[in-house]
Amino acid sequence: MEVFPIRLSFHTSNYYEGRAINPINKWVEFVHSWEPLGSHILPGVKCNTVAALKAGRGPRGMVPQWLTASDSPHCCACASASQGTRDPLFLTGVSFPPDYPLCEETRLQLTIYDVRDLKHDGVLLHFLKKFSVCSQRSFLGCTTFTVGDLLKSKDEQLTLRLRTSDGTSTTGTIVVSRLKMGEIEDGEMDQIAADVHGQKCTLLCESLPGSTCGKKTNPLMNAVFRNPICKVYRFQTVDNRWMLVREQMAECTLSFLIPKQLITLYIQEDMRRIQELKDLGDLSPHWDNLRKEVIAHYGQLVSSYQEVLTELNKLTGSSFKPSCCKTEKYLEFIPINLHTQTMQVTCPKHPEASYDIVTVGAPAAHYQGFKNGGLQRLLNRFEAEKKNTAYQCIYYSPENTAKAREVLASVSQLQPLISDMADQLLQAAQQRSPDRLQEALKTLCDRTEQFVHALKDELVKSALLALHAARPGFIQSVQPGTCSSVGGSEAQDSIPQHKDYDEEEWDRVWANVAKSLNCIIAMVDRLQEHDNNNEEPPAEPALADVITSHTPDAGDWQEKIYPLVVTLKDCVMEVVERAKKAMAFVLLQEVACSIPQGLALRQRRDVIFSQALAALACGFVMRLYTAIEDKGFLQQLQQVGVVAQFESLLSTYSEEIGMLEDMEVGIADLRRVTFKITEAKSGDALPFFRDYYTVEVPLPCGLFETLPKEIKDKPLHIYPVLFNVGINQQQTLAERFGDISLQERINQKNFEILDNYYKLLSDKMPLECLPSFQTQTNLKELLETLAQHVVTKKRKNVEILWLAGTICRRLNGIRFTSCKSAKDRTSMSVTLEQCSLLRDEHELKKEHFVRALDCMRREGCRIENVQKNVKCRKYAFNVLQLMAFPKCYRPPDGTYGKAET
Repeated sequence: MEVFPIRLSFHTSNYYEGRAINPINKWVEFVHSWEPLGSHILPGVKCNTVAALKAGRGPRGMVPQWLTASDSPHCCACASASQGTRDPLFLTGVSFPPDYPLCEETRLQLTIYDVRDLKHDGVLLHFLKKFSVCSQRSFLGCTTFTVGDLLKSKDEQLTLRLRTSDGTSTTGTIVVSRLKMGEIEDGEMDQIAADVHGQKCTLLCESLPGSTCGKKTNPLMNAVFRNPICKVYRFQTVDNRWMLVREQMAECTLSFLIPKQLITLYIQEDMRRIQELKDLGDLSPHWDNLRKEVIAHYGQLVSSYQEVLTELNKLTGSSFKPSCCKTEKYLEFIPINLHTQTMQVTCPKHPEASYDIVTVGAPAAHYQGFKNGGLQRLLNRFEAEKKNTAYQCIYYSPENTAKAREVLASVSQLQPLISDMADQLLQAAQQRSPDRLQEALKTLCDRTEQFVHALKDELVKSALLALHAARPGFIQSVQPGTCSSVGGSEAQDSIPQHKDYDEEEWDRVWANVAKSLNCIIAMVDRLQEHDNNNEEPPAEPALADVITSHTPDAGDWQEKIYPLVVTLKDCVMEVVERAKKAMAFVLLQEVACSIPQGLALRQRRDVIFSQALAALACGFVMRLYTAIEDKGFLQQLQQVGVVAQFESLLSTYSEEIGMLEDMEVGIADLRRVTFKITEAKSGDALPFFRDYYTVEVPLPCGLFETLPKEIKDKPLHIYPVLFNVGINQQQTLAERFGDISLQERINQKNFEILDNYYKLLSDKMPLECLPSFQTQTNLKELLETLAQHVVTKKRKNVEILWLAGTICRRLNGIRFTSCKSAKDRTSMSVTLEQCSLLRDEHELKKEHFVRALDCMRREGCRIENVQKNVKCRKYAFNVLQLMAFPKCYRPPDGTYGKAET
C-alpha cells in the first residue's frame, strides 16, 4: 500500500504569543468533489502534552505538507498554533485538491516539528518562501492513519499517539478531526465553545445546504467562475459563541470572453462605418479626400484589432491576467487580476449571510502609458484643439457626435423590429385573429413611436443640409464652421441638390411614417368593427391608393392591410437611408477634425471600456445568482436598475493620476450599458452579445421560468458610481504639495448620481424590499453623512469609501474594489471590509477584530492572490510606505516586503 507522508512543522505567529488558547481559529479548505466518500476531507489537528517541548513554552506553529506519489504534484497548506501551551490547538487545517488520488485505503503520515529557523532546512524551503519565516526545526514526533480510520471513527475524530522516529517511545498525542461546514444549532455551538476552553476542538467544514456556495456549483456558474480558492475561519462572537466564516476567491472566464466579443464588435462597427462612408455618394474633392483619409485610418484600426483578437484566440486555459502582464500589448483589453470574492458567514441566532465583492485592477490603458495624462485630460485637451480645425471641417460637439451614434444605433435596431412586427400583423390578419391582431398592432405602434422619436431631432435635419452643401457642384461663400469647394459632376443621390433642396422635406419624410401607421390603425379598427357588425368594410384610406404593387390573394383582412404595411416599410426604409447618411457625415467630421489623435483616443477608450465592462459583467452575473430568489431585488432590478459602486484606492500623483483619469471615463461609459436576462438554449456556451452595449445573460430554462414576466428579455439598467481615496505615500505627497481636485470632483459628482438613484428608488418601490442589516442607521442618514464627507477637506478620508460601500450593500448593489493591480492595497481594503462586516453584522468581538484582520491578510485568499500574480507571498509594501498608510490598511509583520507590483 502506498503511503503519502505529511510533514507538519511550526512557524512563528507573533500575534498569538503568550496566549494559552486563541479563540481565532482558521483552516484552509480546497473544494474536493470526491463522490465515493461524498464529502470533503479536511483534517483539523490538535496536539496534547507534547513531551519534547520545554516547560512553559508551546510550539510556535506548524506547516503541513501533503505529498502524493512521486509522479504527482504535492499540495501544501499552513496551520498556525496557539503559543504558551503544551497542548496547542492548530489554527489551520489541510484539505485535498480535486485531483488528489484519495480513497479510504489512503494512508497519511503526519510529522510534527517545532520550527524556529528554516533557513538551513532544504526540505522545508518551500514553506520558507511561502511564509517568509526564519526558524530552526526540531523533530517532535510522527504518526500514521488511513482516511477510512478517520471516517469510521466516533464523531469522525481520531486521537493518535506521536512516536519518535524509531517508533520506540511516545512523545505525546495528536487529535485529527474531519471538518464539515454545515448548519449549526445553538447547542452545538455551546459544545464547541466549551470544548475549546477545555483544549478540545470539533470543527465543521462542508457546503451548507441551500447556501450561496451551493448555488454557485451549477453548470452555468461553473462556466463563469473557475479555480476557486477557499479558506475557512472560526471566530468568537461577543456572547462567546462561534461563527464559521468561509472565504472563497475565484477567477472569472468573462475576463477574456467579454473583451474578445467586444473587440469583434468593434471590428464589425468600424467596417460598417467604412461602408457607410462609401455609401455617402459623390462628394466635392475636399470632402472626398477627407473621406479617403478617414477610411484609411479606420482600416488601420481594424487591422490592429484583428491582430489583437488573433493573439487572444491563441490563449487557452487562462481565466485572468496577472498584474505583471498589465503592460503587454495583446492583453491590454483584458482586465487586470479580475477575481470574485465571497464571504459566507454562519453563526447562531442569525440567518446565514453572504457578501460578494469583485476585485480588479484599475481599468486603464497601461500599455499606452500616462506620459501625457489619462483619458479625461486628453479628451478635454482634444476638444479644445478640435475647435481650431473648423477651417477643414464642421465642428460638432461631443454631445452631437454621441447623439449621432445613438441615432444610428436606434434606427439600425428598430428598423428590423418594425419590419418583423408588420409581418406578424399580416399573419394575424390572414388568420383573422382579433386578439393577435391587436397585440401585434400595439407592439408595432410602440416600435414605430420609438423610431419616430429617435429621428425627431434638429441634428438630423442640420446634418442633411450640411451633406447637401458638401455635394459636387454646390457653390456658396465660406461660412464660419463649414467647408465649401467647387466640384465637377452633380451627385446622383436622393437628397436634392443646389437650390432645389427643400429644408422642410425631412420633416415630411419622417412624418409619413406616422401617417402610414395611422392608416394601418384605422384600417384594423374598421375591419374589426365590420366583423363585429357583419358589414362590408369601408374603402381604404387615401394613402393606400398610391400602392401599385401586387397584392396576394390571401383573405379579405390581409388584402386590405397588406398595401398599408408595404407603405409603412417603404417610408421607414427611406427615413433610415437618409438618417444613416446624415449621421455618417456627422461622424466623418468628428474623425476628419482629429486625425490621427482622435482615433488614438478612441482606441484608448475602447481598451478602458473593455476592462470595465468585463468587470461589470462579472459582478452582475455574481449578484444575479446570489439574489435570484430575492423578489425584492428582482423588482428593484426591473423597475429601477442596480447600482454598481467602484471603490478606487489610486493616488492623485504621478502615473496613478493618469490611471484615475482613465478609470473615470471608463466607469462613466458603463452608463450606456444595459443587461438582458434571456433563456439559454440547449448547447449554449454562455454567449454574451452587445448591441449598443446590451449584455445578454442566459439562464437555464428551469431557472428562467421562475423569474417574473416583467424582467424577462427586458433591458435592465446599471448606475455605475466611482469613489476614490488615495491611501499610499504618493497620496501624502499629493495632499501636501500637489493637487487632489480630481479626487474631490469625482467623489462629489458620483455622490450626486448615487443620491439621485436613491431618490428614484424611493419613488418607485418601498424601501422595505431592500435587505435588512443589524446596524440601525438608515439609508437617508448614511447618504447625509457621505454628503458631508465628500465636501470636507480631510487627508485620506477613507470614511468616504466605507460609507459608499455600506450604502451600496444597503441598496442591493454590486461592489467593486480597485487599485493599480488589485493585489496589495485592494487586499487591505477587502479584508478590512470583511472583518468590519463580521464586527458590525455578526457580533465579532471587538478585541478580536485586529487578530481576525491579520489572520485574513496573513493566510487568507488575498495572500493567495498575491502568490498567483507575482509568485511571491508578500504584499508589495515597505516600512516607509506603510508609515503613510492609515493604520487599518497596514498588513501584519512578515507579510510584506520588496515584491513586484
